[in-house]
Amino acid sequence: MLSPSLEQTLQLALTFAGERNQEFATLEHLLLAMLDDRDAVPFFMKMKLPLEKLEQELTDFIDKDLSYLVLKNADVQPKPTVAMQRVFQRAALQVQSSGRDMVTALHLIIAMFAEKDSYAVYFLQKYGVERLAVMNFLSASAPVSGVDDDYMDDIDPLEEFCINLNEKVKAGRVDPLIGREREIERMMQVLCRRTKNNPLLIGDPGVGKTALAEGLALKIESGKVPAQLKNAVIYQLDVGALLAGTRYRGDFEERLKMVLEELEADPNILLFVDEIHTLIGAGATTGGTMDASNLLKPALSEGRVRCIGSTTYKEFRNHMEKDRAFLRRFQKIDINEPSADETLKILRGLKAAYEKHHGVVFTADALKNAVDLSVRYIHDRKLPDKAIDVLDEAGAAFALSRKKKKQITAHDIEEVVSKIANVPAKAVSSDDREALRNLEQDLKKAVFGQNKALEALSSSIKMARAGLRDAGKPIGSYLFSGPTGVGKTEAARQLAKTLGVELLRFDMSEYMEKHSLSRLI
Repeated sequence: MLSPSLEQTLQLALTFAGERNQEFATLEHLLLAMLDDRDAVPFFMKMKLPLEKLEQELTDFIDKDLSYLVLKNADVQPKPTVAMQRVFQRAALQVQSSGRDMVTALHLIIAMFAEKDSYAVYFLQKYGVERLAVMNFLSASAPVSGVDDDYMDDIDPLEEFCINLNEKVKAGRVDPLIGREREIERMMQVLCRRTKNNPLLIGDPGVGKTALAEGLALKIESGKVPAQLKNAVIYQLDVGALLAGTRYRGDFEERLKMVLEELEADPNILLFVDEIHTLIGAGATTGGTMDASNLLKPALSEGRVRCIGSTTYKEFRNHMEKDRAFLRRFQKIDINEPSADETLKILRGLKAAYEKHHGVVFTADALKNAVDLSVRYIHDRKLPDKAIDVLDEAGAAFALSRKKKKQITAHDIEEVVSKIANVPAKAVSSDDREALRNLEQDLKKAVFGQNKALEALSSSIKMARAGLRDAGKPIGSYLFSGPTGVGKTEAARQLAKTLGVELLRFDMSEYMEKHSLSRLI
C-alpha cells in the first residue's frame, strides 16, 4: 500500500513526463518528484543536499538526454518504465518483510540503488547519498508520515496529548460541582500524601467520576484548596491522541515518556486519566509485556507524578484487579450513586446552565419529576446522569418545537420520560397511589369471571406496596393456575399495564428439550 504522499509523488512524476510529451516516466522523473515528497524532504535536509541545484540538474537531464522519449501525439498518457516498476516491487517486498504496511518515498530510494546503471542513482551518489544512510534514517524516522525528527522536539507534549482542565474552567466550559464534599476532601487528602498520592475513583457509569476531577479544577481556580494544591494544574490524558499515528514499535512509549518527563519537571501538575483501565495493555505489542501502565508504575510509586484515575466497577474487576502491582500505587475512593434528594440539589445547581442553553424555564415541580420518574422508569443507568439527561431532553424538545410556551412543567417531563423509557404517557402521568386505589376495578374491567382471584391479587400487592413486606424481597411472586383459556396470561398482562411496568413473557413450552435451555441462559 502506497502512502498518500507517495501516491502524489507518483502522479507528479507522470505529470512531469506528460508535460514534455514523453512516452515513459523514468526513475529520473520519479527522483525529481521526490524532491517535494514530505517523507523524503526531511532526509534530504538531514543530508544537506542542495535541492535547488539537484532539481536543476535533473530537469536539464530530462529535457536534453531523455528527449528521445518525446512523442508527436500529445494525447498519449506516459507509463512507468520497467525499471520504475522493478523499484516499486522491491520496495513493496521490503516493506512486507519488515512488518510495515505503508510504502514511502524512502523505501523507493533504497530500492533505486539496485538499478546501478540509472542516472537517478548517479545523481544521488554524486551528492553523497548512500543506501545505508537512507536505511538508517528510515529505521529511526518519525511515526507519522511527513513528520521529521525535529517535530517531536518542537511540540509541547502536555498541549499535544493532554487537555488542560484549569483552562476549561477559565473558559467557562465546566459545570459547577454540587455536593460530593466528602469525596473531594478525600481526593485532596490523598493528593497531599508523600508517596502513593494517586486517588482512584471507582463507580458506576454516570455517577459523576469525571465531574469530580473537573470539580477539583474548579476549587483550585477559586482557591478553595489546601496550600499544597494552590498552584496545581490538572491535565487530562488523551489516550486517543497518544496512540493516534503511532506506526512503529517504540513510538507510543516515546510519547508517553515525553509526557511523564513534563509531569516530573513540574510538581504542581496533576494528571487525570479517565477510564484508566485503558492504559493496561495500551501500546503493548503482541506477546510483549511493556504497556502504558508499566511505564507509569515507577513514577507513581515514588511520588514523582501525581495521578487521578477513574474507572467503573466492571472494568476494575476485569482489568485492574489482575494487575496488583499497578493497583497498589493508588488509593481507592468509591463514588456511590447520589440519593434522590442529592440529585435534586444537583439539578437545581445545573438548572441555570440548561435554561440558558435551551432558552426555556424549568419549574421546581419539573426538576422533582425528572428525578422521581428517572428513578422509577429508567433502570439501566444511574443518578445523576439519567435525571440530567431527562432535563436536557426536555429542553431540547421544547427548543425545537413551534410552541410559544417556554416553561417546562412536570407534565412535560412526564411526556419526555414516556418516550425515553418507552412507557405509555398515561402510565407515567398517573400517580402510584391512584393506580393502586383503582387496581382491583381496572383488573376486573379487563379480566372477567375471576373476581375472587383478582381481589386476592390486588390485596396482596397493596399490602406489599404499603411496606408490609421484607425490603430485600420483590413486591410479590404469584402462581396463576387453572385450565387453558380462563385468563391467567391476560391477568398478568393487565396487571403490568395497570401498574405501568414492562411485561417480560417466557413461554416455557419452548424450553422442554435439554438443548433449548441454553436459549434461556
